[in-house]
Amino acid sequence: MNSQYRKSLPGSHLDFFDARAAVDAIQPGAYDGLPYTSRVLAENLVRRCDPATLSDSLKQLIERKRDLDFPWFPARVVCHDILGQTALVDLAGLRDAIASQGGDPAQVNPVVPTQLIVDHSLAVECGGFDPDAFTKNRAIEDRRNEDRFHFIDWTKKAFKNVDVIPPGNGIMHQINLEKMSPVIQARDGVAFPDTCVGTDSHTPHVDALGVIAIGVGGLEAESVMLGRASWMRLPEIVGVELTGKLQAGITATDMVLALTEFLRKQKVVGAYLEFFGEGASALTLGDRATISNMAPEYGATAAMFYIDQQTIDYLKLTGREDEQVKLVETYARHTGLWADSLKGADYERGLSFDLSSVVRNMAGPSNPHARVATRDLAAKGIAGQWMEVPGQMPDGAVIIAAITSCTNTSNPRNVIAAGLLARNANKLGLTRKPWVKSSLAPGSKTVALYLDEAGLTDELEQLGFGVVAFACTTCNGMSGALDPVIQQEIIDRDLYATAVLSGNRNFDGRIHPYAKQAFLASPPLVVAYAIAGTIRFDIEKDVLGLAPDGKEIRLKDIWPSDEEIDAVVKASVKPEQFRKVYIPMFAVHEDTGPKVTPLYDWRPMSTYIRRPPYWEGALAGARPLKGMRPLAVLPDNITTDHLSPSNAIMLDSAAGEYLAKMGLPEEDFNSYATHRGDHLTAQRATFANPKLFNEMVLENGKVKQGSLARVEPEGQVMRMWEAIETYMERKQPLIIIAGADYGQGSSRDWAAKGVRLAGVEAIAAEGFERIHRTNLVGMGVLPLEFKPGTDRKTLGIDGTETFDVIGERTPRATLTLVIQRQNGERVDVPVTCRLDTAEEVSIYEAGGVLQRFAQDFLQSATAG
Repeated sequence: MNSQYRKSLPGSHLDFFDARAAVDAIQPGAYDGLPYTSRVLAENLVRRCDPATLSDSLKQLIERKRDLDFPWFPARVVCHDILGQTALVDLAGLRDAIASQGGDPAQVNPVVPTQLIVDHSLAVECGGFDPDAFTKNRAIEDRRNEDRFHFIDWTKKAFKNVDVIPPGNGIMHQINLEKMSPVIQARDGVAFPDTCVGTDSHTPHVDALGVIAIGVGGLEAESVMLGRASWMRLPEIVGVELTGKLQAGITATDMVLALTEFLRKQKVVGAYLEFFGEGASALTLGDRATISNMAPEYGATAAMFYIDQQTIDYLKLTGREDEQVKLVETYARHTGLWADSLKGADYERGLSFDLSSVVRNMAGPSNPHARVATRDLAAKGIAGQWMEVPGQMPDGAVIIAAITSCTNTSNPRNVIAAGLLARNANKLGLTRKPWVKSSLAPGSKTVALYLDEAGLTDELEQLGFGVVAFACTTCNGMSGALDPVIQQEIIDRDLYATAVLSGNRNFDGRIHPYAKQAFLASPPLVVAYAIAGTIRFDIEKDVLGLAPDGKEIRLKDIWPSDEEIDAVVKASVKPEQFRKVYIPMFAVHEDTGPKVTPLYDWRPMSTYIRRPPYWEGALAGARPLKGMRPLAVLPDNITTDHLSPSNAIMLDSAAGEYLAKMGLPEEDFNSYATHRGDHLTAQRATFANPKLFNEMVLENGKVKQGSLARVEPEGQVMRMWEAIETYMERKQPLIIIAGADYGQGSSRDWAAKGVRLAGVEAIAAEGFERIHRTNLVGMGVLPLEFKPGTDRKTLGIDGTETFDVIGERTPRATLTLVIQRQNGERVDVPVTCRLDTAEEVSIYEAGGVLQRFAQDFLQSATAG
């Protein structure tokens, strides 16, 4: 702690650490030129950094240099139940490992406050046209997840510093925005900026509040939980000026889909973006959060907004305490985090985006950045008139229409717009097509309260958009089963069926096994498509139906005006609704139940929770990086959904066969995501995506789609899991060869765990997604990056080769990938070692994050 910079905060009883004074002591006046991100990082350094390295660390921020790692200590960790539970399973396993070596397991606890929200476990088995959908879906969730919820209840009692929000309460990001983030923390008499890491790539949702919140892998979150610094180098900080204002009838969803396309093209991968300008200052907090939430879709690590009057208004609207709201304004104004103080911020790169250029948009058919204007759907061949045959589904049928995801349901304007469109449609007698499975899954219970207040709940229910859950559902692949009759018709007629959802992800195979493609759209457009019933429909021009007087009805006839949306929001969304929901949810209850033991009593037949194997067998052994065979040779844009899917488990999959053998009925197989606390189920998900293209598997000269591999040296093609089992029995070390953007998508640690358990020692790719790369390091898998101009194609890699890696592993060193071809030829290829920091080298050499912690813990216990 650098106590010379601790001062009292005017207008409060708290102290603060004066980052301005520390920065200006090194270079007078430098603080005024720093971007917002650098100011928050500077405060963190002044408050937490070793005094001996403070000056050098601050110089990185001032001089915009990236040659030194510096420590960042996030104030808290937020987790959803899938990765959060997996992290806690790892910590429970770590306790066992510590106990087996004579250490005290009760001493293994998160040091940093950890909030776990159970929001990823519910599937929409009952759609929004069933008045009892919410109750039925929750009952199914509890039945399917009894093992998991038993473990989560134990963690709440067994670990210090863990708070759990039980299922049925909302989505982690929306609760974080509406309640959990104080924006400015006050602890031990000191005020400081709230910062957090979360085990979900959409954690930047709260960047909209001026809170640095980034998505990390479960393994990195575990490291932060245990009190280790998150080591970083100064990120690229890009200023994005928003000019103009949105045209009439354009939603925040339209805006963010346009921005996502624009920012992807501007190559902001890994950057921290800071939005400012007249356009930004006029956006509501809900609109800002829609932009921040989509950060991973345009590839940015963070998407920051400055603190200003909109922030204060939102904190008041969401029922925050008056004293807390006052602290946020006082602190921000005094320390240069208020928008007016950032007019001199100097960015290495600046971008500009005109909000008035945004038209009504969707994204699809399979990527969030694949924007298509609704007026262009017909020209792109997506829309087009279809002949209605009574009693038959059309080709292009919309089988799922879901208002879902924190991206949109934390923005009252978007939800109210959907309700008003539903009301207007009902007045004219329009109905949802019978094959459309519709649902409304808000990220917070407050949504239900303000829809009731606005008189729009019944209107949405009439069209089939009743509340099915307060959870992350369709967007996460938890869209549930289709009506068996509809499913059979899709199969029998080989229909091209689609989903339309207000979510943030639409990767191939993610939303539903029978939805060939999926489109992201605003909540009111989702309702419109439920009425249209097909994607082969020009939503701007075609006729949705006939009014009672025989008049043709088009989208413009039911679309609500901005003035009406704003008036209803103003009249219906109130602070007392947020207080009514969140005060009881976060009330501290004294635990009067039975005490629990520090070691978890693992259930041997559980397919959900199993003691992890990271301290034993092959995982505890050496990784020689010699004689590796390729498990797969892969194209660009391999997502974590390819590596470890999260959707429903089918009976004919490797995981499905295993669960059946374990005695689980097929209806309770649940999703891959829910089984990630059991490595025996989860490792069978590795590359289990039916949309995978492994370039080693050819049919008639073309790459064959499917979860397939070719075992060498025999050249035999088999299902991926059988290939992995074959190689595991042989103790054959493996490598994966891939193209660009390997591991993009959700921050899924099982995408790294699965390949490590399969015996993969290294991955050579043209580039890695940030979170996935850190997960690979955290699991002891070596990420190697081809030099520009070199790739699997220029090297002619076909999968018959074996590979060695030689050279000293130091941060970003050039190593040699030695390729031994079948004909005896040897090729030496220079590759970049993507262990980016000394800390990452240390983690990799130990075998991973958990092994590193166990070694350090036992050493310190021995020394003590």
